[in-house]
Amino acid sequence: MGEPFLEVTYAKPLKATDGFSSANLIDVGSFGFVYKGFLDQLGLTARIKVLKLQQHKASKSFIAECKALRSIRHRNIVKILSVCSSIDFTGNDFKALIFYYMPNGSLDTWLHPNEEQHNSTHLNFMQRLNVAIDVASALDYLHHHCEAPVVHCDLKPSNVLLDEDMVAHVGDFGLARIFSKDVEYGMGGEVSTYGDMYSYGILLLEMFTGKRPTDDIFKDNLNLHQLVKMAFPKRVIEIIDHLLLLQGNENISSNEDYSEMRSKMHECLLSLVRIGISYSVEAPKERSEMRDVMLELQGVGDFYLGVNKYKAKQKVPLSVEGPSYISNY
Repeated sequence: MGEPFLEVTYAKPLKATDGFSSANLIDVGSFGFVYKGFLDQLGLTARIKVLKLQQHKASKSFIAECKALRSIRHRNIVKILSVCSSIDFTGNDFKALIFYYMPNGSLDTWLHPNEEQHNSTHLNFMQRLNVAIDVASALDYLHHHCEAPVVHCDLKPSNVLLDEDMVAHVGDFGLARIFSKDVEYGMGGEVSTYGDMYSYGILLLEMFTGKRPTDDIFKDNLNLHQLVKMAFPKRVIEIIDHLLLLQGNENISSNEDYSEMRSKMHECLLSLVRIGISYSVEAPKERSEMRDVMLELQGVGDFYLGVNKYKAKQKVPLSVEGPSYISNY
């Protein structure tokens, strides 16, 4: 792994999770259960992913995640503490990955809070924008700054984790692939970075509409991309997450300030939706690279906060008809 890692036997995660208690279960994925546990050896709380080895391809997922994580270091990618490849007390194989714990959970729980969380758990505009920038930064690193390109292959809100400062970290590399060069994928072909870019576009649309791509409204060939594209640009506000539109109203001192805030947010949302649409188009090679979207996202933030330094930035071309709103400021 390139550096000394904590040696972990089966007994350690067993104890840390109180015998893999359901009270410590924080997530269930295709290939594993994720627990919160306290590791005495390090004196810290960890996120412990226990593989469901009876599940087909779970062992392959474990190996893929180890290969991907052993050589990547980035502030917006989950940091691994150790791995455990051992046997349990009955002689069965046991494999687990141990990560730093993210106290604010996954992006999914913030975008789609349950009934108990609904009144207290939601992200404001700048928090969502910062998460979008964090995830774009992680993907840009994986695609362009690793020794060999790493394709995540499973980007979605449940795999984006938030730390105590609400900084986003991309996690779950169980389906990741490492390549020496790109080959097209996303529409039934082989794996390449184009697929991650598509997933990022859908993630962006989900973040600002509050709608899952699997919502019941999407049937009869209607999907999230098509819904948003039909509303763009004149009816965008109709499909924006209503919680996002309500945020910050209590701090508005006058009707004029409120009108200015809503106008500014509307301009920003138009740019964000346009980016999301452009990244989720069917033709893979029509999607821009992550480094381009990072410039636009930062420009959106500057405009919203009243920063003028983005005024002279070059317009980034995107393959959706309509004006590039932020580039005009």
